[in-house]
Amino acid sequence: MLAARTTENRKHQTSNMLSTKIAAVAFDMDGLLLNTEDLYNDVGEILMQRRGKLYRDSVRKRMIGLPAPQAFGVLIEAESLTETWEELHDETLEIFEEILPFRLALMPGAKELLTLVEALNIPRCVATSSSREFAEKALQQVGVLSHLNFVLTAADVPRGKPYPDIYQESAKRMAIEVSSMLVLEDSPNGTRAGVTAGAYVVSVPNEHTAGGDFTGAQWIADTLQDERLYHLLPAPTS
Repeated sequence: MLAARTTENRKHQTSNMLSTKIAAVAFDMDGLLLNTEDLYNDVGEILMQRRGKLYRDSVRKRMIGLPAPQAFGVLIEAESLTETWEELHDETLEIFEEILPFRLALMPGAKELLTLVEALNIPRCVATSSSREFAEKALQQVGVLSHLNFVLTAADVPRGKPYPDIYQESAKRMAIEVSSMLVLEDSPNGTRAGVTAGAYVVSVPNEHTAGGDFTGAQWIADTLQDERLYHLLPAPTS
């Protein structure tokens, strides 16, 4: 019975998609395009081990999707750390430098979906809470930076996620109505930002964000390989 209901729901979603006009795509980066949430977890553990503490899962979950000042602010308050967020940020970047060349990778389905979006000449961008320096370096390393129209970071807007600013600005720069922009997000904070902006949001949780609150998302996909995403895109012209 449950399988039949799930199949029926997917048919209904597919029918709705046929009338949805997607004019642009905004990709989150960490945990959506790149496996950096896995790396952030390891970096956080190293960071806290240096201070004789554990990197608690409850704290980590609260940090996901937030801009660096707010994310490290959560950590500082929760663990009574004496460092500033800037000092912790710089230290994490140093740790990242050691593991990034060997462990950074695209998430399942990311390359294929981005390749199709580019082939269809659909405006596309990354909207991330990470710093520009890190985002561009990571995207360059996996070979997708040049396939994006631009990268937008939390530093480019007045307020970071979960506020809608970054997705409102993404739509503005791609010269489209925000309601016709597909936002792909892995985190509750990012989903909230896209939904509040008025975009068409699909949440794609990973093992670090699964179980979060994705209220307002059109649906929740297992990976970027979800065939329903392809139904949203215009058919290729011959």
